[in-house]
Amino acid sequence: MAYFSSVIGRKQLMAVTGLAWAGFVVVHMLGNMLILVGPQIYNKYGHAIISNPFVYVAEAGLVLTLLIHAVDGVTLAWRNRSARTKKYAMPTNGSKAARFQSRWMAFHGTLILVFIVLHLALFKYGPNVAEGYVTTIDGVQMRDLHRLVMEVFRQPGYVAWYSFCLIAVGLHLSHGFYSSFATLGLFHPRYAPTVNRVGYAYAAIVALGFISQPVYVYFLAPK
Repeated sequence: MAYFSSVIGRKQLMAVTGLAWAGFVVVHMLGNMLILVGPQIYNKYGHAIISNPFVYVAEAGLVLTLLIHAVDGVTLAWRNRSARTKKYAMPTNGSKAARFQSRWMAFHGTLILVFIVLHLALFKYGPNVAEGYVTTIDGVQMRDLHRLVMEVFRQPGYVAWYSFCLIAVGLHLSHGFYSSFATLGLFHPRYAPTVNRVGYAYAAIVALGFISQPVYVYFLAPK
């Protein structure tokens, strides 16, 4: 238990749980891109997920890893703040300077946590079959998730909020990707610049992939 309460233990747990969520969000983004294909395939995709018994195990794992990641993040931030007795007399720069994403990780994380809760409340637990959001495909009755997504993403305020949160997700991922691999010692220091660039590219792909969905619905999708 001493390992899990130590600084290095918490950092490594944050790295592992962060990478688990990094894998999930890219898969989730790719699945959601089916909104660009059409309502039938999108609704079948959504129905296939919720009708799979394994989804409950996956959801429990995601919730657990998110809680561990959030709690460890808050704990480490508090320890760092408590250990900092005074500010530097002069700002650092170069390799010693904290990157923008690192300095704002707590803000990113808090915003993302709020976004996840609201996102689930709307798209997972929001209007469903009992409230008229129902369609039948190949003889199977299912929730018309496509209709809900189209309605929500046609609201300019929600499109702006969603895009803002996904920019925060991108910033969080770009720093988290590199720092997770570094914390776990998964690359040689000489490859640090390459891992850093891969992290930026990965984060940009995920963020832009998600943002493309409301942009498509709001500006391009047939009314």
